[in-house]
Amino acid sequence: MKWTKDDFMVSDENSLLDLDTVSQLLSTTYWASKRAKETIEKSIKNSISFGVYHNSKQIGFARVVTDKAVFSWVLDVVIDETYRKKGIGQWLMECILEHPEIKHTKFALATLDAHDFYKKFKFSDNQFMTRTAVN
Repeated sequence: MKWTKDDFMVSDENSLLDLDTVSQLLSTTYWASKRAKETIEKSIKNSISFGVYHNSKQIGFARVVTDKAVFSWVLDVVIDETYRKKGIGQWLMECILEHPEIKHTKFALATLDAHDFYKKFKFSDNQFMTRTAVN
């Protein structure tokens, strides 16, 4: 599926994703800065992944882990620093939340610093439990 706005496009087509760009974008985040490229590739294959493009250049990424019936978890939302504060991240989230395969599911996400951003989309603070990966 593709959404367009001016010179920008959001797409859920994995074939358009540039793994090097996704890896570079994630390397700038506090949550995925040390994530291996092989892990990123596997996570893309097992998620609905979204690329954001400006004139065919990838400038953003996000993914959703979902059962497509009840629950969707939003992860790895990141926009290239030079494109931030222009509404592109907001548009990306709008596309994700309106995706026809998941728009009727309950959404969740985790963030340390973007609460105000996600509250615009009716996300609220909740208590939940997590378990870190065990090697």
